[in-house]
Amino acid sequence: MSSYTSNHLRLLSLTKQLTSHVNQGRHADALSLFHRMQASPSLTLDPYVFPLVLKSCAAISRPRLGSSIHAHATKSSLLFNPFVACALVDMYGKCFSITSARKLFDEIPQRTVVVWNSMISLCTRCGRVDEALHLFQSMDVGPNESTFNPIIAGLSELEDGSFMAIEFYRRIQRVGLRPNLITLLALLPSCVGVAALSLIKEIHSYALRSNIEPHPQLRSGLVEAYGRCGCLVYARNVFQCMEERDVVAWSSLISAHALHGEAKAALEVFQQMELAKVWPDDITFLGVLKACSHAGLADEALGYFDRMHKDYKLEASADHYSCLVDALSRAGRLYEAYRVIKEMPVKPTAKTWGALLGACRTYGEVELAEIAGRALFEMEPSNAANYVLLARIYASVGRYEEAQRMRMEMKERGVKVAPGSSWVVNQD
Repeated sequence: MSSYTSNHLRLLSLTKQLTSHVNQGRHADALSLFHRMQASPSLTLDPYVFPLVLKSCAAISRPRLGSSIHAHATKSSLLFNPFVACALVDMYGKCFSITSARKLFDEIPQRTVVVWNSMISLCTRCGRVDEALHLFQSMDVGPNESTFNPIIAGLSELEDGSFMAIEFYRRIQRVGLRPNLITLLALLPSCVGVAALSLIKEIHSYALRSNIEPHPQLRSGLVEAYGRCGCLVYARNVFQCMEERDVVAWSSLISAHALHGEAKAALEVFQQMELAKVWPDDITFLGVLKACSHAGLADEALGYFDRMHKDYKLEASADHYSCLVDALSRAGRLYEAYRVIKEMPVKPTAKTWGALLGACRTYGEVELAEIAGRALFEMEPSNAANYVLLARIYASVGRYEEAQRMRMEMKERGVKVAPGSSWVVNQD
């Protein structure tokens, strides 16, 4: 056997071992093995070794080691190999060195679509969606689904990005690119954000035609999207068609009913979920507690809140406590709600205090309203609604001087009520 063949077989064996270390998360072992391979004068490392070890660098955040591997790839004339270049861009991005990633990207003379996709995906993951869009527009090779999926996902996460995500989706349709499962999953939150029920139906129809619809993750997303847009019949139909319903699907249907005030239906779905022996999570209980709060089912809310910890060993978040406070407040059990706020192990949110303040107006409870109002003034000093609501509570019980004082305090703090607006167009 020639020395070349022997070294080649040895390289293949070591690469296989390196792959095993990386795939099983033994990244320190992978890096140690790479150092031994690198130190062996008889081995010439090929382009398949570098992406593996760079993946380990990214996994345990070792950018300096990644930079040394970058230098080794340069000396080996492998820097601009598409596999190596993509792995380096990804490694720098995951190690929070996007500047280094962009510098490397700009130096690559011939960028494949895979290299473009890596840089675009990195920009979106780092919240630099404008840069990702600029890169997309600058592409000198034809894009594919992996190009535009991260852009849609990034736009969907922006506060005002839903319309842009939908427009970008239309744009890729016009150039003949076909959406895949990831595209549809990334787009659904934007459809919900602007209540685009017609687009949700379009996505559903496309998924059926393309045989994507049976995917459990997409069906769960459709249940949530239909539910949040008020189309409970469609949400329920999709849910009923699912052969296997995971916790996400059950939680989505519970939340859909809760959102639209159908507390009884939401609680019935939860009972069916338990009978199906699907273990609920914190999102499930958030939907259950919202259903109870919207219907003012205080005792039921307390019961489910207790079961959440005792039966399912789940820790309540500030949102769970807010729902419980809201349920007690709506039922007129204001001091009980206040006790929950005082004893909760996490910091109360503005939503928590706001639930109590709103109920104080309903039940004419001034003392607690003052406590809740002052807490809200500290948390949201520029929110005019809190000042106005407390002023109205004072006025409702004839304490006009305190109501006037609230208005003066607003003026002193420079808090202004936003003027009303309308989308109705004057046709005259």
